[in-house]
Formats: sequence, structure tokens, C-alpha cells
Amino acid sequence: MLWYQVRIALKSLRRNPVLSALMICAVALGVGVSTTFVTGYYIFSLNPIPEKSDVLFYVQMDNWDPAKPWRDDDPKAVPDQITYRDMVEIMKSDIPTHQGGSFKASLFVHPDPKVGRPFKSRARMCFSDFFSLFEVPFEYGGPWPAGADTGPDAVVVLADETNQKVFGGQNSVGRMLRIEDRDFKVVGVIKPWNPRPKYYDPHNGAFEDGEGIYLPLELFRPLKVRSAGNTSNWKMFKWDNWDEFLASEAVWIQMWVQLDTAEQRDSYMAFLNAYVDGQKKLGRMLRPTNNRLLPVMQWLDEDGVVPEEATTLMVISLLFLLVCSLNLIGILLGKFLARAPEVSVRRALGANRKAIFLQHLIECETVAIIGGVLGILIAIGGLRAVNSLFSDNFDFQLDINMLGVAILLSLIAGLIAGAYPAWRICAIPPAVHLRER
Repeated sequence: MLWYQVRIALKSLRRNPVLSALMICAVALGVGVSTTFVTGYYIFSLNPIPEKSDVLFYVQMDNWDPAKPWRDDDPKAVPDQITYRDMVEIMKSDIPTHQGGSFKASLFVHPDPKVGRPFKSRARMCFSDFFSLFEVPFEYGGPWPAGADTGPDAVVVLADETNQKVFGGQNSVGRMLRIEDRDFKVVGVIKPWNPRPKYYDPHNGAFEDGEGIYLPLELFRPLKVRSAGNTSNWKMFKWDNWDEFLASEAVWIQMWVQLDTAEQRDSYMAFLNAYVDGQKKLGRMLRPTNNRLLPVMQWLDEDGVVPEEATTLMVISLLFLLVCSLNLIGILLGKFLARAPEVSVRRALGANRKAIFLQHLIECETVAIIGGVLGILIAIGGLRAVNSLFSDNFDFQLDINMLGVAILLSLIAGLIAGAYPAWRICAIPPAVHLRER
């Protein structure tokens, strides 16, 4: 029966191809624009690690100026990173399943001169637990042993792109690579891995590319490496004095812990509170205690990974689709009322109101489905344009979920546009037109 109704709808559309094309284009434009911006919002708000986002926690502690909060507009705001000295102390806890601080650096990589010229690479200074915390997949080898963190040993894990560039994509485990002024032993090669958003460190762009090399964090001391990310400080110190920098109140470390149970979370929060109480006695952290353990999605929300502009554009695009649908009501109403005599004859022959309403509504939804398919093509073009404009940061693509959303939006548009015209045509008394005939 449904296929019969669709066939009738298609025949009706062929009677007036210009008017039908106009309606289809209106729906296509509305669906295309709305799908483009809904997809943008969807990509921004994706859970980057759904399998364990509820057990990964970002650690925040308030070491800021007692006389002034971290943000003027929010007295309860907490610095978005922690100090090196605090990271060292809280990592002495054995409560987390995995834990580790990290920061982004920028280092020169010196491949074999026969392979290529030296190049600067983003580096992630981290602990061995980094790879377990974030389920980093390995193509060859694996993380360095935990003992290499305390050495620290001159070992390195390469991203797939770096391994392709330096070693031609071969299994490079055990080979040596010169970084800055010393040689490092390759212990692992990561498979292509570039989580979007970059939840473990979104500070300089949640959609920037990941790091090319990963080194034990404590190597930053002999290498004299400073963060290539954000560094904030409220208390003066001599920037060129390395020891003063490490002992300062400057925040530049991202600290993550894995707490698998509620008991671990409670115990770890109690540990943090006790640590802060101890620091208060030493004259530090004099603001009200405000330690935070933020799960992944809450942390991304706190950091504003989903821009307000993305939400605003999504709402505007959906309103645009609504306007397109409402504009079709008049066209469909005129089209349907023009066939009132035909409908009256059908009613006289026994067709009930429900059948008439359903037939005309299916015709509206047929227009919407065709328009929705064209709208998907428009959305694909729109997303490609966005990707070309922001190729270094974004990779917006329609997945199966967004294709479903596009079809759903088109069906909703058809329902909005066709419900009232379909009701009006089936509500007309057939006797009016039968007397005229």
C-alpha cells in the first residue's frame, strides 16, 4: 500500500515539474545548510574516547593568587593546568590505576642526511602511563618501561607520520634517531592516531594535529625544554633561572588520572585535599580549597571545546530549515486545493478522510525525501569547503549518524510543510464540488 501511495505521489509531481522542482530545491537547500552546521556541532561535541571517558579524570588544583581568582568573571574558576612541583608530589600517590602529567614541546629531529633535512616536530613530554591512559594503539613495539621515566632514559616513541618520514614506515624499533643534540632509541611506533577533539591537551586548539614524537617527561631537565603550549603565572620569578622556574607557581602541566571505581575517586579526592591542606601550612595555595576531578566530557565542556559559534550556527540553520518548510505551506495548499473536485469524487466513491490525508502527506514526504538526498549532496560540498578553509584543524565528514539526521530533518520538513495542506484538502465537504459538477 505504501509503494502504491508513493507511485501516486510521483505521478502527481510529474504533472507540474517546475513547481515540484521548486519545492524540492527549497527542501534541499534547508536540509543541506542545516545538516552542514549540525554536523559541525556534532563533530565538536563527539566523545573522543567513549570506552573509558567516565574513568579518565583531568586534575585541577587552585594555586592562584589569593587576592585574585583565575578568571575575573568566575570567582570559583580554577587554573586549567597545574605546576610542575605539584605534579611531582601528587604522582607519588598509588591510588590511580594509571596517572601522568604531560606537556607539549617543540624539538628538532635530525634524520639520516640521506633521508632528509632536519625538521621541527611537536613533541609530547609524558610518562609511560600516557599510552595506557589514552589507549594509544601501537604498530610496532610499545611504550617505554616505567623505569625509563625515572632514569630518564633516552628513548622515544614515534608517531606513524614521523616514522614514515624518517624510516620509510619500516619497523624502526631498536634504531637510533637524533633529536636535538642527543641520540634516542626508538622503542615503539604508534598507528595513525589523532583523536578529535584532542581531549588530553586542547589548550592550543582542540583540533590541532597530534605530536610526532613522545619522550619521557623528565628529559626536559637535561634538554632544558620549555612548554610550547600555554604557561600562566601570577607570582614573579626569573624566567631564565631554571630552578626558579621549576619551583614557581607557573601552571603548564596537564595532569590525568584513571580512577576505575567510586572508592578510588573518593580516596584520590581525599588525597588531593590533604595535599592542599599541607601546602596551605607552607604558605601556598591560600585560596579556598577547590580541587577538581573532571571526566573527559565535562573537561571538554569546561575548556569550551564546543565554540558558542557552533551552537549558534546550528540553531540558525535549523530555523532556516523551518522557514523553508513554512514557505512551502502556501505552495502545497494551493496545489492541493486545485484538485478539490477530484478529491470530492473519491470521497463520494468511498475514500475516507484518513486515506486522503495519508495520500497527500506521503506526497509531501516524497518531495522531502528527494530534497533530503539533494540536501545531503549540498552538505557534503559545504563540509568540503569548510575542510579546505581549515585543513590544518578540522576534518568534518558525514558519517552514518549524520546521514540519518539529514533524512530525519527532511522528513520533519515534509511534515511541517504538508500537515496543514493535507488536513485542509481532506476536510472539504465533497458535496460542495459535487453540486457544482
